[in-house]
Amino acid sequence: MSSAPLPPGLLGSASPLASAYDGALLDLDGVCFAGEARVPHAADSVNAARAVGMRLSFVTNNASRAPRTVVDKLRANGIQAEPGEVFSAAMDAAVMLTEHLAPGSLCLVVGGDGVRQALLDEGFTLTDTAADRPAAVVQGWDPAVDWAMLSEGLYAITAGALHVATNLDATLPTERGFALGNGSLVAAIAHASGKEPLAGGKPFPGIYERALARSGATSPIAVGDRLNTDHVGARTAGIPGLHVLTGVSTARDVILADPAERPAFLHTDLRGLIEAHPEPMSDGAWWSVGRERARVSGGRLELAGAGPLERPATVTLDAYRALAAAAWAGADATGGSRAGAQVLGLPEITVAP
Repeated sequence: MSSAPLPPGLLGSASPLASAYDGALLDLDGVCFAGEARVPHAADSVNAARAVGMRLSFVTNNASRAPRTVVDKLRANGIQAEPGEVFSAAMDAAVMLTEHLAPGSLCLVVGGDGVRQALLDEGFTLTDTAADRPAAVVQGWDPAVDWAMLSEGLYAITAGALHVATNLDATLPTERGFALGNGSLVAAIAHASGKEPLAGGKPFPGIYERALARSGATSPIAVGDRLNTDHVGARTAGIPGLHVLTGVSTARDVILADPAERPAFLHTDLRGLIEAHPEPMSDGAWWSVGRERARVSGGRLELAGAGPLERPATVTLDAYRALAAAAWAGADATGGSRAGAQVLGLPEITVAP
């Protein structure tokens, strides 16, 4: 991992990313699978990256599953994995908690098996009741979390327990759309207690740094679907990111992204791991990727041959990359402000797979 700041724009790679980088820090929900649904090309791409020697680490903000359960789900989706390759936000929070509590301290879990196992692995003891006066309440998403469990956590926090959130994701992608994520449930307790929690997971860089230390990779890439978690965390940690369009953030979101959220590479899905990425080039007016060219003119994004984008459009992958490169460069030229402030009326963009 490099300590030097990443370049603000898209990068190119003449060889597939699985060869150019020795490790991948892969998000799960919205990248490797989507709830109970398979993500097209995920299994073939991840397995192919492994076959050429890339070290894989599955880094997830979903704290509900223990590593063995994650592996079982990945394998059910055709993706090879081992428990030692999984690093969850629950594990991140448990490691972080060792810096705040004495060994063996009592913790109340607002969550499921993933949080419980992570805390036990770090030597903490567990309780389900605030009456035991736990030192900390550790909260992670699980479908079993209900009013009674949330209220038990609130009782403990009000009595002085430290509130620790595995992550602050507001939503969770499923096959039906976006469901409530851990951050939304954490906000309920924080609102009632009046106390802000100590938070782990993405977008904080620590989860990437701890996962990377376990994987042994020295030149990694982070893969994710959420700009404000996966890619903010990766950029803060100095790790190039590959964004895929199989989860939360859309192509329009990427094109209008804040500098802190920008990925280094773009693709529709995990085939981006096993393909080369053409380098964006500029002649001072137009940005070119492959045969596609784009620019910002008069506050509008324009694609060569199509004119300004003023209504929903379907574009090629290279056109998408060129549009992002042009929008980001236009924002940077005005002092690094958000691209959305420089591009007016951008419609929804669909990228042809």
